[in-house]
Amino acid sequence: MPATKKSSYARYTLAAAKLLGELVQLERKSRRMTAQELAERLGVARGTVLRLELGDPKVELGIAFEACTILGIHLFEQQDLGGLTARADDVGKQLALLPKYARPTRQAVVDDDF
Repeated sequence: MPATKKSSYARYTLAAAKLLGELVQLERKSRRMTAQELAERLGVARGTVLRLELGDPKVELGIAFEACTILGIHLFEQQDLGGLTARADDVGKQLALLPKYARPTRQAVVDDDF
């Protein structure tokens, strides 16, 4: 039997996942949507939605973001796609200003064709 690696998460991570799950559950229920209906919209199993709502940090990030999008839950201060895109551009510019030692180096392409 192969050994399984148990992931441990920081308390902040667990609290954030729990909060996100509760937000999803609250908004889903306030819209009178069943877990099955949300699962169908997400293209996942109902159990995945229930795990998300229980705050399971192993639920795929894309699924969590898509659930928030479907339910109209804003996770960032920007309330629209334009604001998020502008913020992403700003962060990209800040990353470009970092000194070279702080940026990932590109691997040299090794030509091993003899």
